[in-house]
Amino acid sequence: MSDRLGAPGAPELDELVAEGVSPWLDGLSRGHLASGRLTRLVAHTGVRGVTSDPAVLAAAVGTDDAYRDQLAGLASADICAADAVRAVSARDVRWACDELRPVYRATGGLDGLVSMDLDPRLVRDAESAVAEAERALRAVNRPNAMVKLPATAEGIAAIRDCVGEGFPVHVTAVFSVSRYRQALDAYVEGLRRARADGRRLPVVASVASLPVGLLDAEVDAGLRRLGTPEALALCGEAAEASACLFYQVYDDLFGGAHWRALAAAGAHPQRLMWTATTVPEREASPTRYVERLVTWGTVNAMTLPTLEAAARRLGLCGDTLMGRYRAAQDVWTRLERLGIDADAVARELETRTAERLAASWDSLYAAVDAGRQAYRPR
Repeated sequence: MSDRLGAPGAPELDELVAEGVSPWLDGLSRGHLASGRLTRLVAHTGVRGVTSDPAVLAAAVGTDDAYRDQLAGLASADICAADAVRAVSARDVRWACDELRPVYRATGGLDGLVSMDLDPRLVRDAESAVAEAERALRAVNRPNAMVKLPATAEGIAAIRDCVGEGFPVHVTAVFSVSRYRQALDAYVEGLRRARADGRRLPVVASVASLPVGLLDAEVDAGLRRLGTPEALALCGEAAEASACLFYQVYDDLFGGAHWRALAAAGAHPQRLMWTATTVPEREASPTRYVERLVTWGTVNAMTLPTLEAAARRLGLCGDTLMGRYRAAQDVWTRLERLGIDADAVARELETRTAERLAASWDSLYAAVDAGRQAYRPR
């Protein structure tokens, strides 16, 4: 981030926050923490949360000297690879949680959160996922940490059970309206279980993320293969239309009578988060997904370059999603007439994302193991 962020003044993304959108940093590493960059982002840009990424962490562990002392300590410890990775991740998340604690307190636990990755393959068994979520959150030992769980068919049960245990949950890789409804139902059912067990609902924060850039890229590839004027005219429209339809579901649930009892017990709505917001280089505006996905009660998770661009300049024009549901549905109706099936696209992206995340976790295990081996006493 540029040095100008060290200058005093109002946070540069205040205009976005005023529209009800919380800016988060997407991709945590110890370099952001040790250099004071996250401190500056929170103080001078208005960043209100952070997500981790196993691929980012794997690359940082292999190249950043900030991990050297911890890897050396882990080299002499008789622990398994999973415990070593959890320890490395937990230290970063704990540090970031401390940086964001003032935001957490100021927003009553709605923001100031740090999202921590779990190996997504654990959700094949909900009991294993709950156990690992508990271990990870205990290792961090901060109230503003949350765990990531994918919204796969297998992951829905894990989401419900983790929320039922009172764990803050970041639901990831939600690509279709039907899957989003399932994730919301799992969240609400988990809250009901938590309340029945006497757990405090105000501490159970949750977000559900739609990777908008991945969705647009997949749909646009199909449209370009068709190559007709009608198809090409729809390029870049799918993700915004889906975000709008997601928000309609969100608005209907959290504005309805069924939510009131949980809200009265202190429950927070599960906010929608836009991820994969990096725009391809050929695009004119690097902040397209920041400017076009604006509505109250949402989160936009941005990589550092996108945050830099947004801090320099944003062209906001008010709420872009509320009340535009009919137009959004029309976009998907036109796409489906061209043979772009929303559920088929979602299944493909869900499968591909699961494979990519599994590969990232394999790389993370390998990076931590290589670091431990490098410092193992001879």
